[in-house]
Amino acid sequence: MTTTAIEAELKWVVACDIADIPSPGARCVRTPRGNVALFRTGTGELFALEDRCPHRGGPLSQGMVFGGHVACPLHGMVFELESGAAVAPDKGEVQRYPVRREGERVLIGLPLRDEA
Repeated sequence: MTTTAIEAELKWVVACDIADIPSPGARCVRTPRGNVALFRTGTGELFALEDRCPHRGGPLSQGMVFGGHVACPLHGMVFELESGAAVAPDKGEVQRYPVRREGERVLIGLPLRDEA
């Protein structure tokens, strides 16, 4: 599937203004798909992950953001912001969402249908 085809299967929703996300840091936003954590690195990169650690359910938006990673605030499990994958030796992953900036607004790409 091409990037254009993938983009066509997304609904882009305004999540917040860029100033609402600390740099580095995170913010939780409510979406029709549930809570999504928006992350902003010290270099200004934006990422969006499901706001729930798969291990103990901790809100990742309350975790420590460092480099391209976030640590769960409940037990320290670390996830890559770009992929949503846990960093070894931990295993697992969280749902990742496309994110983009339009001027001062931050948008999240939500799937139009459930993923298989």
